[in-house]
Amino acid sequence: MPKTSGSYSTSDLSRKSGDIIAEALRHPVTITQRNKPRLVLLNIEDYQRLMKQSDRRAVGTIETMPDELFSEFENAVETYANEDEVGRS
Repeated sequence: MPKTSGSYSTSDLSRKSGDIIAEALRHPVTITQRNKPRLVLLNIEDYQRLMKQSDRRAVGTIETMPDELFSEFENAVETYANEDEVGRS
């Protein structure tokens, strides 16, 4: 099976670590084990960017949602439901 650029086996990692690290500095590299993706090597800048993006995400519930946003949500659901009923007619 031919290798695609950016994907290496764990055996490749032990034999070609320098080349794989050099490639990972340019773009993410997938490491496979038994033909299944298991790891991704990426440069520190990409890692920090991903971590920064994940920090911006927040988990909440309807109970903690601001009233204004909850109203927008209710209106969107109602609009969708009405459009769905019209579509079924």
